[in-house]
Amino acid sequence: MTKEPFVTYEKLKEINEAYPTPFYLYDEKGIRENAQAVKEAFSWNPGFREYFAVKATPNPFLIDILREYGCGCDCSSMTELMMAHALGCRPEEIMFSSNATPAEEYQYAREIGAIINLDDITHIDFLEQVTGSIPETISCRYNPGGLFKISNDIMDNPGDAKYGMTTEQLFEAFRTLKAKGAKEFGIHAFLASNTVTNEYYPMLAKVLFEVAVELQRETGAHISFINLSGGIGIPYRPDQESNDIRVIGEGVRKVYEEVLVPAGMGDVALYTELGRFMMGPYGALVTKAIHEKHTHKEYIGCDACAVNLMRPAMYGAYHHLTVMGKEDSPCDHMYDVTGSLCENNDKFAIDRMLPRIDKGDLLFIHDAGAHGFSMGYNYNGKLKSAELLLKEDGSVQMIRRAETAEDYFATFDCFDIYQKLVSDK
Repeated sequence: MTKEPFVTYEKLKEINEAYPTPFYLYDEKGIRENAQAVKEAFSWNPGFREYFAVKATPNPFLIDILREYGCGCDCSSMTELMMAHALGCRPEEIMFSSNATPAEEYQYAREIGAIINLDDITHIDFLEQVTGSIPETISCRYNPGGLFKISNDIMDNPGDAKYGMTTEQLFEAFRTLKAKGAKEFGIHAFLASNTVTNEYYPMLAKVLFEVAVELQRETGAHISFINLSGGIGIPYRPDQESNDIRVIGEGVRKVYEEVLVPAGMGDVALYTELGRFMMGPYGALVTKAIHEKHTHKEYIGCDACAVNLMRPAMYGAYHHLTVMGKEDSPCDHMYDVTGSLCENNDKFAIDRMLPRIDKGDLLFIHDAGAHGFSMGYNYNGKLKSAELLLKEDGSVQMIRRAETAEDYFATFDCFDIYQKLVSDK
């Protein structure tokens, strides 16, 4: 089985004439269609809002597209908050979900009016201490512990995650926050990552809805929103079936009407924080084969490396790879497709059956639109690539330039050596 790139070989060659590889390419048409589908899937809930997980793809041009569909921003750091604020997001459109949070980040979140989602019960006193008060609207992150299962399949292990409060801590936190002046409450939880099943969100919703009913009854706190966070995955492998967001939305609606409505909580707004699902399939890393090596294995060396896409090196993650222009050729060659880092895990594919790859071939690495560019780094002094947007009319817009040596050395600009560094290229 295979995956079809969202750009033709002819178009990609044209783009490559203007922009050298490696580069990231994003599909505006796909992004828009998916954002509309998410909006429609939860339109039954009047207060629904998708808070796009900025960490997945922190590019203001792409986030601006999502904002046209009512999306807000889920932020986890100072710079992500700064980006959301600079984009003109209203306070209620910014969710701040962080952990081990520095004082200045809480202070800035309060300054811009972001909704704060507390990761730990000890952060109540810390937030009050560093900002002077507890906001009237606040959220708490919940971690029920144990294993999270669907049927007999273990989906993830929340009990091993560093995030969130225990059940007992959650109830205590609500009582404490209410006593300190909070008036509107939210609950947030993330129990499994990259699930490729339509059952996950409704099951997560049931867990949170039942806890919400108990919380409101026992603490008297008014729960105004429940944040289902992320976890809806994408089919990285071609034999995986895609999630159907409309089926997922309908599943959540049924649980909402079964649990919340009878408890008199039919006014609760639902929020999501989808990063991977919103952007993953609509971004690709485009690289060029520049070397071939024949030793104990057959290697293809690319001009991209784990600096550009580290998921395969970090997690052993699978990303499908298309040799552009050879889509119909037989996959009769086994390759390791590598980058040039001084690390043996710098590989995009291992023992992958592909068409014959020749030097100069363009390789399209699929499903890199989330946690791709954003996880990049500068090991070996490698520079991060440009990001490009393939617009609906077929034109291409550069939405981030490639890094330069001057960028890499910029933090030495307060020292005498800086001018020598940037002149000796």
